[in-house]
Amino acid sequence: MPDERAADGPDEEPRTLAAVALVLVSHSEALAAGAAELAGQMAPGVLIVPAGGLEGGGLGTDYGRVEAALARAAEGGRSVAVLADLGSAGLTTESVLELAEPDLAARVRVADGPFVEGAVAAAVTAHGGADLTGVLASVAHAGSIFGSAPTSDSSGGSVPGQTVDTTDEVDAGGVVRATRTLLNPLGLHARPAAVVARMLAGFDATVSVNGVNAASVLELMKLGATQGAELHVEASGPQAQAAVMALTDAIDAGFGEI
Repeated sequence: MPDERAADGPDEEPRTLAAVALVLVSHSEALAAGAAELAGQMAPGVLIVPAGGLEGGGLGTDYGRVEAALARAAEGGRSVAVLADLGSAGLTTESVLELAEPDLAARVRVADGPFVEGAVAAAVTAHGGADLTGVLASVAHAGSIFGSAPTSDSSGGSVPGQTVDTTDEVDAGGVVRATRTLLNPLGLHARPAAVVARMLAGFDATVSVNGVNAASVLELMKLGATQGAELHVEASGPQAQAAVMALTDAIDAGFGEI
């Protein structure tokens, strides 16, 4: 296991970094750095290394930058998922891997999915402890969720302060259900969505919110749930009850934002 540790700030306890790191290869240095910053905010326990642009600030992908980024990300035995923004970014990565040491090349895979959304999804999944296969699957899934809008009233219909049924239910099949009101003034935006996805990774349960996978930060954000919306939670599996309790407690607490 990687032994590198990181902390969010001077007062935070350092944590062991996830076993899967990310390398973001872009034609733009600013785009790679920005995507790394965004994904890092969602998943502080993941090493994310940007590799964008050319020496001198030009647009393009640089062999040396990609090579150095892969070596940095793979330190300590980590596996590495690479996300590339355009075709030649992927080709540059493949060229580096062709000449890389076999041990390094065996631990690196180029993900197939959208650059920014995929980076966010991959980071949150890696933060939750998934292996490289799971991280790559989350990137692929990120590209499949931006289609038609949800058919249900996913944003909720209530208004701030309106009372909704908050009774938890368990049916004969062991499915646990609960309803809560979203209190956050900014709605279910990126940060609380990432909190939910990371939290649920620790439970042996399948959980949905308003019909979408609650372990996917992108699906939660796509709900467009605003303050006062009803969040219908449903869970199954050995730890369904505990997962619903943790999630409803987090909703009631405004995900630490209020």
